[in-house]
Amino acid sequence: MNSQLQTPENYFRRVPWWAYGLLALSLFATFHFLGSVLTPFIAAFVLAYLFRPVVVWFQALGVPRTFAVLLVFVLIIALVALVVLLLIPPLQQQTLLLIDMLPAILDWTQEVALPWVTSRLGVDPANLGFDRLRETIQENLAQAGTLVTAVLRQITTSSFAVAAFVTNLLLLPVVTFYLLRDWDDMWASLAGLVPRPLLTTAYDLAREADERLAGFLRGQLLVMLVLGTWYGVGLWLSGVEFAILIGFFAGLVNFVPYLGFAVGFAAALASALFTGADPIVYLFITIVFLSGQALEGSVVTPYLVGDRIGMHPVMVIFLVLAGGKLFGFVGILMALPAGAVIAVFVRHLRDSYKRSRLYDPDRDPPPPTQQVPLPVAAAHPDEAPLPGADTPSPDQRSGSGSNRS
Repeated sequence: MNSQLQTPENYFRRVPWWAYGLLALSLFATFHFLGSVLTPFIAAFVLAYLFRPVVVWFQALGVPRTFAVLLVFVLIIALVALVVLLLIPPLQQQTLLLIDMLPAILDWTQEVALPWVTSRLGVDPANLGFDRLRETIQENLAQAGTLVTAVLRQITTSSFAVAAFVTNLLLLPVVTFYLLRDWDDMWASLAGLVPRPLLTTAYDLAREADERLAGFLRGQLLVMLVLGTWYGVGLWLSGVEFAILIGFFAGLVNFVPYLGFAVGFAAALASALFTGADPIVYLFITIVFLSGQALEGSVVTPYLVGDRIGMHPVMVIFLVLAGGKLFGFVGILMALPAGAVIAVFVRHLRDSYKRSRLYDPDRDPPPPTQQVPLPVAAAHPDEAPLPGADTPSPDQRSGSGSNRS
C-alpha cells in the first residue's frame, strides 16, 4: 500500500461522516440513559487509575500483582478509616453548630451588615430582598428535620433504592480489584483494536492524554488536599469559628483556580466578623490564605503537579456546569477528566488543521510519511500496549501467570 495512504489524515478522510455522528450519538445516549449504572464503574476506574502506580511500585519490589492489589486495598481502607475518624466528626459538629447559629447570623446580617452596606453604598435595603431570603431560609430550617425524615423513610421503604445502593457499594471494590489486576491486558486488547495506520498517532495521543489525566486526577486532588488542610489547620490555630468546615470547603472548590481562596477568605472574614473576633485574628486569616496561595504557586504546583492540566478556569467552570446539566452527578464526576482528555484531541485536530491546505491554500502538500516504529517494545505490533499500561520486566512477564493464581 502506498505510504501516503497510511497517514492518519488520509485514513480519517476515508471514514464516512455519518460514522462520527453515530459514534457521538452512541456515547451521548450511553451516558444519558445509563448514568446511574455507570457510576460505580466510573468511580472504580478513577480509584484504579489513582492507585495503579502503587501496585507497580509493589511489583518492582517483587510482590506478585494480585497480592500487590490486595495490599493497595488495605491501604485504601486505612485511608478511608483515617478520614472518617479524623475529619467527619469535626465537620459534623461544625455543620450542626452552623445550622443552630443561622437565625442569629441572619439577625446580625439584618441589624449590622445591611445598615453598614446601605450607608456606604446608598442602596435601599428593600431592593436587596433580604426579608424574603430570610423567610425562605427560616421555612427551610423549620422543615429540614421533616424533609430529612421523609427522604430517609422513602429510601428505607423502597426496596429498589436499597438494592441499588447496596449493589453499587458491593460493585465498587470488586470492579476496582479487577481493573487493577488486569490493567495490562485491557490496554493490550485496546491496542490490538487500533487500525494499523493509526497506531503511532494513537500511541502519541494516548501518552499525552495519560499525562493530562494524571495531572488532573493525581495533581489537582493533591492540591485540593494540601490547601484544604493548610486552610483548615491555619484557621483553627487562629481561633476562627467553623475553621475545619471553611478549610474543607475551600479545598474542595479549589479545582477552579482561586475560587477556593476567594470563597474561603470571604467565609473566614464573615465568621470573624459575626463572632466579634479580635483585630489580630483578621491579620492571621490574611496570613493563612496568602501563605496558602504562595505554597501552591511555589511548591505544590511546580514540584508536585507541574503544568499538566492545561485548562483555562473559565473552561473548568463551563465543563462542570455542562456535565451536571447533561448527565447529572455522573456528568459532574466525568466533566473535568473527560475535558482534560478531549483537550488533547482538540489540540491535535488544531495542529492538523494548521498543517492542511484548508488553512493555507498556498501551502505545499506534505511529503509521504512512513510509520514511525513504536517506542514500546513488543513481539508483534498487535501486542504493543498503549500508554497507561504497565510494562513489567521480563522476569515479571514470565511469572505473570503465577502472579494471578
